[in-house]
Amino acid sequence: MRVPLSWLWEYVDLPATETGRDVQAKLISAGLEVETVEPLGADLKGPLVVGQVLTIEELTEFKKPIRFCTVAVGTANGTGEPQEIVCGARNFAVGDKVVVVLPGAVLPGNFAIAARKTYGKTSHGMICSGDELGMGDDGSGGIIVLPPEVEVGTDAIELLQLVDEVLDIAVTPDRGYALSMRGVARETAIAYGLPLRDPALLDVPAPNAFGYPVQVSDPMGCDRFTARTVTGLDPDAHSPIWLRRRLQKAGMRPISLAVDITNYVMLELGQPLHAYDRSRVQGTIGVRRAEQGEKLTTLDGVKRTLNAEDLVITDDRGPIGLAGVMGGANTEIDDTEGTTTEVVVEAAHFDAISIARTARRHKLASEASKRFERGVDPQAASAAAQRTVDLLVLLAGGTADAGVTEVIAPSAPHSITIPANHPDKVAGVDYGRETVVRRLQQVGCDVYGQDELIVTVPSWRPDLTDPNDLAEEVIRLEGYENLPSTLPKPPAGLGLTDRQRLHRRVGRALAGAGYVESPNYPFMGEQVLDQFGLADDDPNRKVVKLVNPLSDEEPALRTTLLPGLLQALRRNDGRGSHDLALFETGLVFHPRAELRIAGRLPVDRRPTDEEIASLTAALPVQPRHAAVVLAGAREQAGWWGKGRPADWADAIEAARILAREAGTELLVRSGQYGPWHPGRCAELSVVVDGTQRVVGHAGELHPRVLKALGLPARTCAMELDLDALEEASSGHPKGPKISTFPVATQDVALVVDKAVPHADVRAALREGAGELLESIRLFDEYESEQLGGDRKSLAYALRFRADDRTLTVDEASAARDAAVALATERTGAVLRGA
Repeated sequence: MRVPLSWLWEYVDLPATETGRDVQAKLISAGLEVETVEPLGADLKGPLVVGQVLTIEELTEFKKPIRFCTVAVGTANGTGEPQEIVCGARNFAVGDKVVVVLPGAVLPGNFAIAARKTYGKTSHGMICSGDELGMGDDGSGGIIVLPPEVEVGTDAIELLQLVDEVLDIAVTPDRGYALSMRGVARETAIAYGLPLRDPALLDVPAPNAFGYPVQVSDPMGCDRFTARTVTGLDPDAHSPIWLRRRLQKAGMRPISLAVDITNYVMLELGQPLHAYDRSRVQGTIGVRRAEQGEKLTTLDGVKRTLNAEDLVITDDRGPIGLAGVMGGANTEIDDTEGTTTEVVVEAAHFDAISIARTARRHKLASEASKRFERGVDPQAASAAAQRTVDLLVLLAGGTADAGVTEVIAPSAPHSITIPANHPDKVAGVDYGRETVVRRLQQVGCDVYGQDELIVTVPSWRPDLTDPNDLAEEVIRLEGYENLPSTLPKPPAGLGLTDRQRLHRRVGRALAGAGYVESPNYPFMGEQVLDQFGLADDDPNRKVVKLVNPLSDEEPALRTTLLPGLLQALRRNDGRGSHDLALFETGLVFHPRAELRIAGRLPVDRRPTDEEIASLTAALPVQPRHAAVVLAGAREQAGWWGKGRPADWADAIEAARILAREAGTELLVRSGQYGPWHPGRCAELSVVVDGTQRVVGHAGELHPRVLKALGLPARTCAMELDLDALEEASSGHPKGPKISTFPVATQDVALVVDKAVPHADVRAALREGAGELLESIRLFDEYESEQLGGDRKSLAYALRFRADDRTLTVDEASAARDAAVALATERTGAVLRGA
């Protein structure tokens, strides 16, 4: 919200010495985020005056049209003689009043004006456009042409209000009232302790039966609709200079008188309005939900297909506007033809959520929707309509129709019961009842009671719903900077949970292995699951969709970490970083079988265990996953050797790192799933309560997935369920045992069918070897025609050690034979060479 200081003075009598910086400091202290103070005309220096064009000579001997003009500027040039000026613009004629800058002046940008010879003539000054004066776009597209009643020689700096300061306020979603001069003026008056001249305090006639007919079919979507009619408008009337300048300073472009007035009142009171050409409205104005597939061409010229949830304004023909967002082209006031002499003014109050969804659905953010979705004062509709009517009568010569239409859905003001000392407890400061009551009354609340206050919040503050909201108002107006710095005292004996400890260990281990953490937003689009090639019945296709997503392209909560990680890998690869190893640990989300509505937890006390359990039961299932992605070189080439590209084995090793940190055994076997290459995909399992459970996959991604996502060739990935790893673990990881006795090493080579996984052979050897086995490692895999086309040889190194003695050869051999025997029994293995 851009707030001109000169406009703010109209509602609050600020001290004459106050600057924009002073007001900024006060408003920031009160909780408004004033980002900048823009000085307008700070480097502007006159003489800058009103002139009248006397003659125009067309210079045709040049490549572009040039005009040599004589302009009367009164006595501003010291001689009273006409000023000779060369100008290339063509949107003015003889007799027009224009803005003239004379030699010796300085325009914005430190542009000094002096007499100079150009195009064979001497130009003594300039005829100015809005851009040259720092006014922005005034809609004229060229030289400023002033109304004929302006006197020649008038100081244009004062006439055009070129010197000012503009506060640029970033309005948060909960403070919609600050998107108006009225709201900012109220905050300014409170900050300075000065009275406010409320522009909404107008005499408004009572509704009667003679107003324009209105039918509201959806009182939940529109609880208030005011309609007023003005007739006898002068179609040739234009917006006065003061109105255009205020709109420009506030960041809006002047368009036409009727539209400018509705925009001006919206900026002044915060109530969006719309003016219809009465001759183009057929029958009763209605408010209803759109029919699915209905069409409407909005004021921006786009033909839109409406959704059944859209709230629309209609007449007897159908929709004539998207309620609270944008009007329709079929009832537009068209000043180019100069035929509009009667208008119907609409001032309504619409449901904030409905307007926000419609604006997002149609990608049509407007000044009106920006205000409605943040909350508009419903009580201001009648005053805004009256203000608009008054300005149309004053500036366009119209006549206010006696009819007043108001459709109002009954509603009661919102009241909150709050202990008088509640703000004291929240802030840790003794404010006292008198201060609490005074601050709440300044905000606009009605306050009754002694120790227990009954607070009725004003209609322009829909964000005040709970006791803590009222406490925040007291605290911010008393000054956040006055709060003492007090360190909280955490209860003793509370440390990290096992889940948190595992999360930290996993992050440190992956970072130590050369991976870079890449956190991502927990949102995704369902189309990525199609690109992954997941089956239609895959559990990861069941997603939790957000009602109000940040992006329409990613409306769902992620069920896998890979989309975000792969997007980060593609972005970094596209920016020149080709050797990548990224990881992320985070939550994924799965819907529960039974849909429940989450209750609202209290804020004035700690929730009970039952309330927390009820809320948890309504949330999605949220396991914690870990994932890695790799591309390019895993080991760099140099004087030490050739280096090595990342491959599927690196992804599997990352999973083993996580299993070691969890203190559990990871079973790896060939698998096939979704985005992974079917011949280079490992299925990762753990044993939970005696049952194998698949916890993830690792390997090289499918070429089809790489092409769909624009990823580098041979990209690899791994993802597994950290919570399942923790469930399978035996508790905290234990440090290695250090034995003083020597190790006995035995090697075995087993011949098995190619279809037998290494993991099964290894598990059998480990179990059969018994307690003396310290470690087992596969060091060779061999295939040949001598073994047979469907057979392979797996060679293992078995390390045996006892804690209390040196093992004999017989003991080590017996343990090895027992291991081989169990492997033979379970997998059909044959000792090679036997």
